[in-house]
Amino acid sequence: MEKSEGLLLRFLYKTMVGRVFLRILISPFISKIGGFILSTKISKLAVKRFAKKNHIDCQDYYVDNIKSFNDFFARRVREEKRPIDRDEKNFISPADGHLSFYTIKEDLVIPVKQSMFKMSTLLEDKNLADKYNDGTCIVIRLCVDNYHRYCYLDDGSKGENKFIPGKLHTVRPIALEKYPVFTENAREYTILKTKNFGDVVQVEVGALMVGKIKNNHGAHEFKRGEEKGMFLFGGSTIMLLVEKNRVDIPSKYFEMTKNNEEIDIKMGEKIGTKYTKGN
Repeated sequence: MEKSEGLLLRFLYKTMVGRVFLRILISPFISKIGGFILSTKISKLAVKRFAKKNHIDCQDYYVDNIKSFNDFFARRVREEKRPIDRDEKNFISPADGHLSFYTIKEDLVIPVKQSMFKMSTLLEDKNLADKYNDGTCIVIRLCVDNYHRYCYLDDGSKGENKFIPGKLHTVRPIALEKYPVFTENAREYTILKTKNFGDVVQVEVGALMVGKIKNNHGAHEFKRGEEKGMFLFGGSTIMLLVEKNRVDIPSKYFEMTKNNEEIDIKMGEKIGTKYTKGN
């Protein structure tokens, strides 16, 4: 994060005056206004500077028909730049981002900066949350330079999406120090009934200045690597809830998370493998 962005976030989250402005900025109404502006033709003027500032190689994407900043932000990547691991035993990341891993204990997850939240509050469904006790919560934090479309992680089927309205804090660690971001922010989730990994809950979490979480399907039969949806402007987060004894994830990833280290990954890359112990 650049120095100027860091100073702005510290002002908003660490000072009394900043928190007054923050109450306004995190409202969905403000993000909708921002989203509207960034979908206008004139917003295209900001694309070149944004791409240069964030070291985005436009040759990796389809950008010939970009008509606005949001068109560019949600640009589609060239397939050869995000090859999908097709091995059925491999559990893949549905998105670009920075990964953290947590074990769900009695409904609780403790993310960075020791900010606790409950699965039952995240999902607003205690019965569903209880299914994932002793399972794994995988947090994929997307930054503005990441690819902001995401895919299905396996073959399977899903029902309708559930949208939960809320605020729109930044998903950066500075906000997690003070606010239960994942359970306050607007979010949408669905249960993926996967062929190889059981029922995986995928949660898309909106963030500061993200005008929209755009999922492509309601009830749907899906294939591994098929596009599931996209975020419009801003950093965002995807959370995966995996049942106990469904996926083997290297223990070093959990240790890295305890040390506040994130794992960089691209969409379609392997995270873990299908659980086979005792079979």
